[in-house]
Amino acid sequence: MPASSRLSPQQQASVEAAVADAERVSGYPFAVHVGPLEDGRITAERLHAGCPDRERTVLVAVDPTARLIEIVTGPEAARRLSDRTCGLAALAMASSFQAGDLVRGLRDGLRLLADHAVSP
Repeated sequence: MPASSRLSPQQQASVEAAVADAERVSGYPFAVHVGPLEDGRITAERLHAGCPDRERTVLVAVDPTARLIEIVTGPEAARRLSDRTCGLAALAMASSFQAGDLVRGLRDGLRLLADHAVSP
């Protein structure tokens, strides 16, 4: 669900490929939203609630204008992804975002989340 007018078709394809890789590696569904998060976490949680398999889905929501990153996990995904891991992924993304590379940040964050979501 990369949804954004901020991404070019090529960037969107890159993010979609990163989502597919994260899903393949982890076995969990991933979704990405790039755009306004008017109410911050509340908006991200509403977006997550609209995901088809929300019990297992990991949503990465980014509002570049507000410089806001929200990671919402369903209860099943939360068993594998601690708040600490999600925080590390957000830091990795923020570092790339500050350097002006939104797509690289999303790819890095998705990769980190997927690697940590894998069953031991």
